[in-house]
Amino acid sequence: MEKTAFDARYFDARYQEYLAAIEDYLNGLFAEKPHWADLYEAMRYSVLSGGKRLRPVMTLEFARLCGLDWHKAVPVGCALELVHTYSLIHDDLPCMDDDDLRRGRPTNHKVFGEAVAVLAGDGLLTAAFETALEGGECLPAERVTAACACLARAAGARGMVGGQALDMAAEGRSLRQQELERLQALKTGALIAAAAEMGCIAAGGDELERAAVRRYAQKLGLAFQIRDDMLDVVGDEQTLGKSIGSDSANEKTTFYTLKGLDACRELVETLTREAEEALSTFEERGFLCWLADQLAGREK
Repeated sequence: MEKTAFDARYFDARYQEYLAAIEDYLNGLFAEKPHWADLYEAMRYSVLSGGKRLRPVMTLEFARLCGLDWHKAVPVGCALELVHTYSLIHDDLPCMDDDDLRRGRPTNHKVFGEAVAVLAGDGLLTAAFETALEGGECLPAERVTAACACLARAAGARGMVGGQALDMAAEGRSLRQQELERLQALKTGALIAAAAEMGCIAAGGDELERAAVRRYAQKLGLAFQIRDDMLDVVGDEQTLGKSIGSDSANEKTTFYTLKGLDACRELVETLTREAEEALSTFEERGFLCWLADQLAGREK
């Protein structure tokens, strides 16, 4: 789909509108909570550290596309962002990737210690479902239940956590492309797919719409991960806000090590086009096509 400069400005304005609503909601979540051994401070530290907010933005846009006032989906989208943030805290721990920087700031365990970081992640995971259930009161109960079930599947052993387990088990050994795609479909792709589908669920979308949403998100998630692998080698640390070269240091097979830079670029472009084509059932798909293009060319 061809996009003009006017379209880009329009879509960026919508993105900023979504972003403002997400940040406002996240800011209010733990503001008046007790300071038990820095637990809530540690939770807020990572939740409010910025980022693209890709997942809740997708939730809000798919809710809008499927006919819902997108404001009603903000709690559900923010619940998903809490799960994503918990995963980053745990991923940075010494027993996982052992990273010192995240989004240009010291990682959670570097500031609060490993024990509090583990508990902050645990707290965010459980707070996610509390947020979705309590904040989703403006939606039919069956939609909220279905959205929570979707999130639980994507975040657990059948999704993100399972992918992380495969990722750790794969350190130091070579993977075939099919194995790597399966790993990343769980570790990265599952939560991205849930973000899209939860918006559709919140709006009461039909099965045809949900199938299209899943196809888009699966293609986008894989393109996102391949671009991530590329940036871990050729990215700029200051722009990324984190150290590069961690995949190599941890002896991980990536799309970059399997295919090389040029082939990865081509694959990202192909997957991005396929993601956009998956949305043919939606008339107003311009924003999501623009978003896919932005992610394909991102530098952080």
